[in-house]
Amino acid sequence: MPPKNAYHDALGDYFAEHAGISPYNAYTDRPAMLELAGDIAGARILDVGCGAGHYAADLLARGAKVVGVDGSATLLEHARARVGERAELRLHDLEEPLGFADDASFDGAVCALVFHHLTRRTQLLGELRRVLRPGGWLLVSTTHPAADWRHFGGSYYADDWVELSLKGSPFSICFQRMPLETFLGELLSAGFVLERLIEPRPVPDLLEIDEAAYDKLHQAPCFLSVRLARP
Repeated sequence: MPPKNAYHDALGDYFAEHAGISPYNAYTDRPAMLELAGDIAGARILDVGCGAGHYAADLLARGAKVVGVDGSATLLEHARARVGERAELRLHDLEEPLGFADDASFDGAVCALVFHHLTRRTQLLGELRRVLRPGGWLLVSTTHPAADWRHFGGSYYADDWVELSLKGSPFSICFQRMPLETFLGELLSAGFVLERLIEPRPVPDLLEIDEAAYDKLHQAPCFLSVRLARP
């Protein structure tokens, strides 16, 4: 992703800390995506934009073999601290081809809350189709178009780049909002087949920790998650 969109330095440290406890990451996005993954024991999985290694740790715990890539050295330091040598972790700019990976070398790929940060999405999707074996799967989560429309206003069909301030911090993140037809259109045009689409709600554990966030995330959508097949 472009340097201004990546989670470097202090922003990377902030994300690494909060992704493990956030109502959005830990209790909504991640449980939904892991449920979409299903039984992954023995599968070789590419964690695209692996961040601080939260997904890698959960995938490993479910018996998968994990290769994680991220463009932020800061986040990779956190990921290595979290999973050690149990996963192969690589510093890699996702705006560039996945030259380190052979054709049909992965059973599945996870791209969690990364897609909307990228400018060369068509290239990445082509590369993911290349490195996935026939019959393999791809999980993608993104910000929900309706949530972006509510927050930023204007046209629902806008595809502008926006900055979202992270509440309670001095940081903001930059991403491109897009309507549902653009999000799904790019995935399907790349040759993937949609198997399932969900609008994640938080897991019940959040109710005991943050009732207000639990109620909020059950009333208004925040994320959109899909499982796709590589024919």
